[in-house]
Amino acid sequence: MAQLRQDYAEFVDRHTAVVVVGPEDPRAFRRYWAENQLPFIGLPDPLHTVLKLYGQEIKLFKFGRMPAQVLVDRSGMARFIHYGHDMTDIPKTAENLEVIDALNAEGPPGSGKAPSDDQPGGSRSG
Repeated sequence: MAQLRQDYAEFVDRHTAVVVVGPEDPRAFRRYWAENQLPFIGLPDPLHTVLKLYGQEIKLFKFGRMPAQVLVDRSGMARFIHYGHDMTDIPKTAENLEVIDALNAEGPPGSGKAPSDDQPGGSRSG
């Protein structure tokens, strides 16, 4: 998460919210967020509700939840999903930014055009 914290401005520049979902209870999550000064949203999921919605795997012999990254557009559609095979299988920030840039360039689903600066999710230039 240190890398994500370091690169957070890149996501903000692309009008992209970062939400990290973890298995800890709310108290532990709040403490970890405060201790590490994380600028993005943290969602505790001790009952695995979100995990089940997105099909994230739990492998007990590999220390629990396998990493998963999902890019969800403003309409709620999952546009990119990566399920890790082990705890180190996490896409680099640059890979995620490439996907976000490509999605921004193609525009909202079904629109046939890229969003403009005055539309939600529009890109900034300059």
